[in-house]
Amino acid sequence: MKIVKTAKLKILNRNQSLMPTLEIYRKALSFYIDAVYKEWNSVKDIQDIKAQVTYLEKITHKTAKNPNPPYDFDKDFYKFPSYLRRACIAESIGYVKAFFLSVENYEKEKASALYKGKKFKKKPPTLRTTHNSFPVLYKPVMYEKQSDSEVKIKAYINNDWVWIPLQLQTKNLLSSNKYRFTDYKELNPTLVYKGKHFYLHIPYSTKVTLKTDPANIAIGVDLGLTKTAVCCAMDKSGTVIGRLFINQPIEKDRLFKTINKLSKAKRNSGDIKAPNYWRVIKGIEEQIAQDTANRIVEFAVKHNADVIVFENLSKMKKPKDFYGAKKLRFKLHFWTKQAIVRKTLQKAHLFGLRVTKVLARGTSQYAFDGSGAVERNSKKDLCKFTTNKHYHSDLNASYNIAARFFIRLYLKPLPEMARLQYQAKVPEIAARHQQTLASLIRLREALSLAA
Repeated sequence: MKIVKTAKLKILNRNQSLMPTLEIYRKALSFYIDAVYKEWNSVKDIQDIKAQVTYLEKITHKTAKNPNPPYDFDKDFYKFPSYLRRACIAESIGYVKAFFLSVENYEKEKASALYKGKKFKKKPPTLRTTHNSFPVLYKPVMYEKQSDSEVKIKAYINNDWVWIPLQLQTKNLLSSNKYRFTDYKELNPTLVYKGKHFYLHIPYSTKVTLKTDPANIAIGVDLGLTKTAVCCAMDKSGTVIGRLFINQPIEKDRLFKTINKLSKAKRNSGDIKAPNYWRVIKGIEEQIAQDTANRIVEFAVKHNADVIVFENLSKMKKPKDFYGAKKLRFKLHFWTKQAIVRKTLQKAHLFGLRVTKVLARGTSQYAFDGSGAVERNSKKDLCKFTTNKHYHSDLNASYNIAARFFIRLYLKPLPEMARLQYQAKVPEIAARHQQTLASLIRLREALSLAA
């Protein structure tokens, strides 16, 4: 499969002189959005995107064979680079197409509501002609690499398109382990304006082969309540060969303090936007997710794992008695878990690792030794088995998560009759929410006896 990583390099010189390039690109994009909207009846009948770009270029760009196009693009955008013009056309087609799809969905929703006799107050979609888009600098006509820290780009300066040299901050790119671009192909960069600085976002692509052999070692990951994540490395026999506890107490303390401040501000001033608070919250959440994903993948590589197993938390429901800051913390906790899974998936593919999910129900409820349901203490960090054994709740859940993956791996290729026979010998594997590590061990014993 194809993998793309992006190096975000800060431009050290000519910071403000690049602003006209960004402004004229966005004006050109607005021009083409308006033109595509007016010509949509003709454009939508053309199936191929390249043919659509060619058609729109023909009716907007003046040439010797086409001296009087219906829309004179060159009048306001003299010597505009052809590659950049075609990029504007392709992007504008996407915006207009999305607008008409939104209109179509709006009409369907309205007709459905009126048919059922309901009130329909939703406003119709509107076409935006201004967007915060960024230009792609196509090689070699707009971008030339001189070295790792020096490049030349074609920019719009003093009403003309000229080549200018840029100095890049490459301390992240040249660091030992953060970026490994030795076997990557460099793609066309994008000129991005963020905060008060310009950056070059340079994507690098490569092809990786995911592991296709039957999994021998799985990493069970429980995104817990007290710890950010608890991992266990388990082989297919059910033997636990490694454990990892991941937590960020400093970041969480700052996060909860900011959440309480935000909740207090909303309590005093109503439902305010509070962008400063949300910026801090988002930054801390991103740091937690990034650090957790890095450590999970490092743990998997260390134990030569084949797959990383998460709980499927897509249907996680908020408890009814949660309100105020408690409700907000629950939502942020859920969003962080989703971000951890997403970032782990991206990083795992770089090492050829697969990522999968199992049923979340019952992973923390049942003891890994098969003794039945557990009781959690008030802090939710420890659980008590029916045998009076005390164990870490999230570690117990991680055992069950990894075990459920291997149970599925053993049962899936079997025919229905054989599966029913093993369910008769190991009854708990019939109900997926009751599967534990003990279930995996009993299933392997039954399989070995049958063999």
